[in-house]
Amino acid sequence: MKNISGMNFKSDITIIGAGVVGLAIAAQLAHRDRVVYLLEKNERFGQETSSRHSGVIHSGIYYPAGSLKAKLCVEGNHLLYELCLKHGIGHKKLGKLIVATSDEETGQLQELKEKGQRNGAQGLRMISRSKLKEMEPNVEGVAALLSPSTGIIDSHALMEYFVARAKDGGVEIAYRKKVVGLEKVSAGYKVTVEENDKGEFSFTTRILINCAGLYCDKIAELAGIDIARAGYRLHYCKGEYFTVGNGKNKLVKRLIYPVPEVKGTGLGVHVTLDLEGRMRLGPNTQYVDSIDYAVDSRHKDGFYDSAKKMLPFTEYADLEPEMAGIRPKLQGPGEDVRDFVIRDESDRGLPGFINLIGIESPGLTSSPAIAWYVADMVKNLL
Repeated sequence: MKNISGMNFKSDITIIGAGVVGLAIAAQLAHRDRVVYLLEKNERFGQETSSRHSGVIHSGIYYPAGSLKAKLCVEGNHLLYELCLKHGIGHKKLGKLIVATSDEETGQLQELKEKGQRNGAQGLRMISRSKLKEMEPNVEGVAALLSPSTGIIDSHALMEYFVARAKDGGVEIAYRKKVVGLEKVSAGYKVTVEENDKGEFSFTTRILINCAGLYCDKIAELAGIDIARAGYRLHYCKGEYFTVGNGKNKLVKRLIYPVPEVKGTGLGVHVTLDLEGRMRLGPNTQYVDSIDYAVDSRHKDGFYDSAKKMLPFTEYADLEPEMAGIRPKLQGPGEDVRDFVIRDESDRGLPGFINLIGIESPGLTSSPAIAWYVADMVKNLL
């Protein structure tokens, strides 16, 4: 790796943040005729939001028609399965059942189906109680919506693939490099980086792409954007997970979701399986002021109550705390759902500064489609 610690270093493109989205963009923009740099403040890639989630490949059901979330999720679903098959990335297209536990929820399922179909989600169909029992004998509900294109993925293996592809294309990935200053200059942007205990250094870049996840609003602020006025201020939303033990993982074959709450901050506590077949419940949703990944064992009652409605075989003793993640949401408590922000900030006097703000779920699924989307923006800037 080149030593960039010096004022004279110049980059064509610099990406801030080596989560799954930053890595996907780096892989897409990698080119031997360009100097592309990827900066990450942690010890290695994917240490925050990208490694603390359900690992689900979503189909595009939940998002408002015409939104970036809907468009990029549906495109990303197709692209991810292609990548997995071509490059041997671990995944399973298990399918998902969104389960109604009352007649009122059945009506909501029909609305979800219509929304998903408008978005382009593939193969959605309503399932009767008898068909649900045939497919999942141990799941309780009055009806369900089947999403056959929903699956699970080894997100770490996906990120490793993006890293390898980026490096093969000449991208320089620098860890333990925290961006602490940004300044618009004639050549593009002067980026000031803090390098652990070694002090600071600066370099210039023509194009700057902000994929800083939980800290993307702070990076936007460093560039001089009023994040309150722009609507870029993040709200941290914590989600905890509990594992379901005692052999109960053998009792379902698919991902099992509840009908989401209207204006809910998430999709509800759902049942997921990982590639080894382990079952877990989560995530719940709680807005927090700081980043803390501890799981509060007192929330076990809520998880148990949620699971028991759909999975009557669940016993209280089956549940154990597992992990937590933080979602960088643009909407606060009780507010309407906000879309991804992916935009070049030329109209704010910052041409070539591309912000990705509020990339939460379905960010993992959307990552290869986001990379194509950003690459098209970059093409018009170079």
